[in-house]
Amino acid sequence: MKSHQLVYQILARENDYVSGEKIGEELNLSRTSIWKAIQRLQQEGLMIDSIKNRGYKLIQGDLILPDVIQEKTNLTILYKPETKSTQTDAKKGIEDGNKGNILYLSTCQTAGRGRFQRPYYSPSQGGIYMSLHIQPNLPYEKLPSYTLLVAGAVYKAIKNLTLIEVDIKWVNDIYFKKKKIAGILTEAMTSVETGLVTDVIIGLGINFSITNFPDDLNEKAGSLFTLPTPISRNELISEIWTCFYKTDPDELLYIYKERSLVLGKEVTFQLDGKEKKGLAKEISNAGQLKVELKDKHTIWLNGGEISLTSW
Repeated sequence: MKSHQLVYQILARENDYVSGEKIGEELNLSRTSIWKAIQRLQQEGLMIDSIKNRGYKLIQGDLILPDVIQEKTNLTILYKPETKSTQTDAKKGIEDGNKGNILYLSTCQTAGRGRFQRPYYSPSQGGIYMSLHIQPNLPYEKLPSYTLLVAGAVYKAIKNLTLIEVDIKWVNDIYFKKKKIAGILTEAMTSVETGLVTDVIIGLGINFSITNFPDDLNEKAGSLFTLPTPISRNELISEIWTCFYKTDPDELLYIYKERSLVLGKEVTFQLDGKEKKGLAKEISNAGQLKVELKDKHTIWLNGGEISLTSW
């Protein structure tokens, strides 16, 4: 680990001021090195108070620690402070021959995209942006419903760490206090020779503690936390993927359906260029939404083709 990461770990574990002398003794760093590390942390957006003869205290903010996340999840973590898109990074990794169980991670995206190529707001402070590359090598019809499983894992991780309960909007959005705080984008690649799905990329963006949104998003988007946050991004990232890998898929599917925002409600959607309404009745394990139309006919909506406009 680099000096500023080690200094951050000391500040994060302490509730009071820590003297530069104590930090220096623990890390075998000079006073100048500690000062430079504090400056680096402040440049990363962390708020650190300093008082003469008392030392330094972390007021708010955190620092992504790839080594810590890797140790807790057993994933290979490839971290960039800023990137065009973690989905793009994952696709480039596949082209370069990278194997599965790699998490591409960033805290800022300059060209993030969601479903249907919609722009995904990814500012430089307060967000988590990551894409997990896995290699299922399965026929398409036997693929697990990765979007649903990750949504269930997000709910469970947040509940485990904070007791906060979030909601899930079909098919890929996480809501808290009636505002979107996270979105999931799953993409698959198929082998022409075998017909098997060889690679899957699961993208996940989380508004962890974003304080300001553009005017067009202000009424729709929110954050999981206001500052100061009760947990770090490292803790949440690690817990999400631990839940994803170690929780029975049936439990995650159950969570997805139980926390649905749309079941039992009237939904509006576009189908064949026409606006339609119906009652959301059921979500299949494959992620399809069963809707009862006003004439009592039922249809199954596919999340890859349909987007709800109201619910």
